[in-house]
Amino acid sequence: MKKLTRCGWSVSDPLYIKYHDEEWGVPVHDDRKLFEMLILEGAQAGLSWITILKKRENYREAFDRFNARKIACYGARKRRELLSNAGIVRNRLKIDAAISNARAFLAIQKEFGSFDSYIWKFVDGEPKTNRRASLKDIPPMTPESDAMSKDLKLRGFRFVGSTICYAFMQAVGMVNDHTTPCFRHKQLSR
Repeated sequence: MKKLTRCGWSVSDPLYIKYHDEEWGVPVHDDRKLFEMLILEGAQAGLSWITILKKRENYREAFDRFNARKIACYGARKRRELLSNAGIVRNRLKIDAAISNARAFLAIQKEFGSFDSYIWKFVDGEPKTNRRASLKDIPPMTPESDAMSKDLKLRGFRFVGSTICYAFMQAVGMVNDHTTPCFRHKQLSR
């Protein structure tokens, strides 16, 4: 059996491999999943993505399966509960951002009909396929992620800097940044 070539970041842990092979770079158009990934990318700031992947199920449970309507209503009691939950990153700023981001997310849904309609406009509604030979060729941000970050911040989002936005774009398949030797690059370029 031929060994598959993968992006270099994904080979250090079975959870990374599964995420790389099944999720990363696959276009997402489900609002709940888009919201989940935006919140998780923000939670990852300053940490490794594997840390968040290992805590993802705990996040789903703690944050009501990323139901933005429920999260937008979280009060002081729920904040305290989240801050004491060892299964997630217990950072007050990140928890408060998730709650305020839920409110901003709902406002975008109301304005655009869906978050999907809004967020995909940053790539003109189609995944952008990049041709990067190695990890060193992948930039931490792009003009599209700069524009997304700026607009999200204007709408009240937090923990949405350009680097976080670009990681989000990669995760939800707005861009295909699998390196060209990776077997997923060709599959997702179709």
